[in-house]
Amino acid sequence: MTFQAASREALAAVELTLLDVVEGATAAATLGEELFAVVGLLDREIGLRRTLADSATDPANRERLVRDLLGGKISESALTVVAAAVAARWSSPRELVDGLESLATTALLVRAERDGRLDTVEDELFRLGRIIADQTELEQVLANRTAAAEGKLALVRELIGTKVDKTTSALVENLVGQPRGRQVVAGLEALAAQAAKRRERSVAHVISAGPLSAEQQDSLSASLQRIYARPIALHIEVDPDLGGGLVVKVGDEVIDGSTTGRLDALRRKFAG
Repeated sequence: MTFQAASREALAAVELTLLDVVEGATAAATLGEELFAVVGLLDREIGLRRTLADSATDPANRERLVRDLLGGKISESALTVVAAAVAARWSSPRELVDGLESLATTALLVRAERDGRLDTVEDELFRLGRIIADQTELEQVLANRTAAAEGKLALVRELIGTKVDKTTSALVENLVGQPRGRQVVAGLEALAAQAAKRRERSVAHVISAGPLSAEQQDSLSASLQRIYARPIALHIEVDPDLGGGLVVKVGDEVIDGSTTGRLDALRRKFAG
């Protein structure tokens, strides 16, 4: 998500409220799902969204309105976060909704972090993205804007079943059920990157001609950490068509040590 200056400031301020709220032992367990539900409401109700994001009105009135509307329907923890969000100044009504969705995601990642499952969630999001990308028909169905959300959710639930962490499931179901213009594969990659960022690590997308042993992964991670001077999380995909070696992408940089990559480089050299 890209936010304008006012929205970035608003999000940073409300995140402090969120993190204060989730200090409660049980708050993080349902907070993310409740905030996603509010996102869905504001996404459907254009008039309400505009009213709650209207910076020309008194912030106290906007907060009072949301408390009257949602009081008793969501937890006090979630209501506190939403009230803080609508009292802030956002660049647009759409960015208020984007901000609440970002806060919901953060709440869920905090839950996974506290459970010691953040690594697992990050890996599951990345792997699910690769699985869907490799199944063209499934990706097309999920990208179909005219298809019913419940049908898409049924497909995804059948795919993941009970095999993934509850945080992964909640994040994926929100993405599929409320895509808000996003493609599923790109959305999953963004969520995995957000999980990695929470652990203050960059993500290296690694394509290997064959499986890497634990020792090879540790060696590669250490080498990349020396190169980039920060911890690096590896997301590994196996592609036998590489012929051999690795292709590593960190941000916009690509390190191509594959057989195919070297052959392509030679072809360009002789062609030039």
